[in-house]
Amino acid sequence: MEKYLSQLNEAQLEPTLQKDGPMIIIAGAGSGKTRVLTFRIAYLMSQGVDSFNILALTFTNKAAKEMKERIATIVGSSEAKNLWMGTFHSVFAKILRSEADKLGYPSNFTIYDTQDSDRLIASIIKEMNLDKDIYKYKQIRSRISSYKNSLITVRAYFQNPELIEADTMARRPRLGDIYKEYVNRCFKAGAMDFDDLLLKTNELLTRFPDVLMKYQNRFKYILVDEYQDTNHSQYLIVRALSDRFQNICVVGDDAQSIYAFRGANINNILNFQKDYDDVKVFRLEQNYRSTKNIVNAANSIIEKNQTKLDKVVWTANDEGSKIKVHRSLTDGDEGRYVASTIFEEKMNHQLKNSDFAILYRTNSQSRAIEEALRKRDIPYRIYGGTSFYQRKEIKDVLSYLRLIVNPADEEALVRIINFPARGIGQTTIDRLVVAANGYNRSIFEVLKNINKVDININSGTKNKLQDFVTLIESYQVLNQTANVFELAEYVTRTSGLINELKKDGTPEGVTRMENIEELLNGMKDFVEGQKEVADTTGSLAEFLEDVALATDLDADKGDTNHVALMTIHLAKGLEFPNVFIVGLEEDLFPSAMSMNTRSELEEERRLFYVALTRAEKQAYLTYALSRYRWGKLIDSEPSRFIEEIDEEYVEILTPPEELRFNPMLSADIFGDVEPNRIRFKPAKQVEFNKGKISKEEPTKFQGSSPKNLKPVGQTNGNVNLFDSKLVVGNLVKHIRFGTGEVLKIEGAGADIKAEINFQHGGVKKLLLRFAKLEVVG
Repeated sequence: MEKYLSQLNEAQLEPTLQKDGPMIIIAGAGSGKTRVLTFRIAYLMSQGVDSFNILALTFTNKAAKEMKERIATIVGSSEAKNLWMGTFHSVFAKILRSEADKLGYPSNFTIYDTQDSDRLIASIIKEMNLDKDIYKYKQIRSRISSYKNSLITVRAYFQNPELIEADTMARRPRLGDIYKEYVNRCFKAGAMDFDDLLLKTNELLTRFPDVLMKYQNRFKYILVDEYQDTNHSQYLIVRALSDRFQNICVVGDDAQSIYAFRGANINNILNFQKDYDDVKVFRLEQNYRSTKNIVNAANSIIEKNQTKLDKVVWTANDEGSKIKVHRSLTDGDEGRYVASTIFEEKMNHQLKNSDFAILYRTNSQSRAIEEALRKRDIPYRIYGGTSFYQRKEIKDVLSYLRLIVNPADEEALVRIINFPARGIGQTTIDRLVVAANGYNRSIFEVLKNINKVDININSGTKNKLQDFVTLIESYQVLNQTANVFELAEYVTRTSGLINELKKDGTPEGVTRMENIEELLNGMKDFVEGQKEVADTTGSLAEFLEDVALATDLDADKGDTNHVALMTIHLAKGLEFPNVFIVGLEEDLFPSAMSMNTRSELEEERRLFYVALTRAEKQAYLTYALSRYRWGKLIDSEPSRFIEEIDEEYVEILTPPEELRFNPMLSADIFGDVEPNRIRFKPAKQVEFNKGKISKEEPTKFQGSSPKNLKPVGQTNGNVNLFDSKLVVGNLVKHIRFGTGEVLKIEGAGADIKAEINFQHGGVKKLLLRFAKLEVVG
């Protein structure tokens, strides 16, 4: 047996050695599925399978790169280079470039990112004189994306009365016309968006049987990672390519299917055994990542789902600490708790910033967390924010480069035709767009024939447009011999981009210059890196494809010692020693928009399962009793997911939520109330010792009122009237600052103030007529 196989346990070894036929590996979180995939590919190659005949599909470039590097150490880098391994989009883009002419596209077609699509759709809506408040371009783009992923082409759309009626009922009867124009404009510009990379591959394999047979014969062995995240379009491509030899191996975990919102279909993995004959099923159930407490807690959560495949995840790791659950009064307090805990854990256990991750359901939750981390001087990085490649100055440089490769690229041309300023105004650009549409030609073709077309532009402007064409054509000549770094360095210098930024002496302008410098550095690295890859040259076209398909998580940002902040969706596939899952409140997590059906709620539960299983040693769950939303402070209640964890795996750091109810009516109007039926909220016993507060277990009171509560006038427990009987020594509670001791009372009437030493906020002076204080002792 090969030496590297000795690193596998028995459950991992079995699927690794299974050579032929359809197979599914149901892999629990942290069970070593990447290792199995990697070693299986290496084993196939050792058994005489040509590396050119293996296709491995992943969901991130990072995963593909790591697998390829591991395989190279086993079989040698020269053989590993020949593997077709990468994301669905990158592999299919490679196929489409080879076969583009069959679909009427140039082989150097541009790949539009989301921002490019948004700009194009917005301009189409404007040209059609539609109400942009009804036809919101982001919603339209999302709708078009879902159509493409469901293989609803423009033709299929107009043949489906139900879709047309649904859009009409949504007050968007022209959506089909926008879809049609968007597809036409992309085609004319020689551009595909991300969804087209899947849609057009399906078209290619369906319309051209000879092409399908070519790739069926090439890909005799197909492996698919994260199969539970595949959408219908990806599923059909994999089915088509594997149909001849049926040597298909899919790996996934139904419990981690969390991308339904972007078209992922959990039924692809649930029904795999029905799609192929004699499917062999393997289960990886030993978790190597997390402690027993975390694994068992996650199991207790996911077993509440009804739609699932059978497996029992277990671990031989240590018992570990219990999952810590913390309640805060506000989202600001929650942020301070997280930052303080990270600070203390670093100090007490000599941990690094990179040992911590903070996960949230929505990006907007990061603000309070960021603020608290900054105040503690804890470096952090937000993943999934504005990508480096989405910054304006970077998009400007890339637009020049895109236009060099594909002069039909309308979005790139419109962006840079007057940047830096060349005296070409918006009116001229609008006339060019109209003329291009009228002649059914690209804008660049119109520019090249500016003196031959009927267009209302004066001779001075025509000269400027001809100069622009000459500039781009000179770059195209250089592109034939230069690599991407040499070309980009020349373009940024001679186009006036660098000079434009030099004029801006502000700190922002300096940052933009540094970003362009960083882009050029990245290009230099790319050129060097491509020397190691088979059939590559470090050309501009290769770089642009690499950038178009890059994700924020793929980028290597140098210094890695920072706390990671990201949504749970982005965290999938990652692991951290300590994980904080924040904002565990009803209507936030689970999301209010995902509780209409059982399937939606089960997806939210799977999302929580994914979050919890990112943790190796310690997991913290936090929630707040009130949170700002849309500028208003609203009350919150703990997420049902906290209650669903078996209590033996949980340590509650704060007592259960207290009853917060102040009756607006007097109870005696309804007659006598039996004393034993009255419930009072628990009051915390708090002891002040030299200015510090130490908490004990909450004392529960039942029946008559506890004697230590002081009279507070007619305020029903809330001190906010200036005739209050509040006295020095009272213990009070404030929604923001927590529990505190009254040190001094001064003033009179409406100006009466109390000086209070708060547990969290320190000493504060509060005007009693405004301060909402609750007396607790």
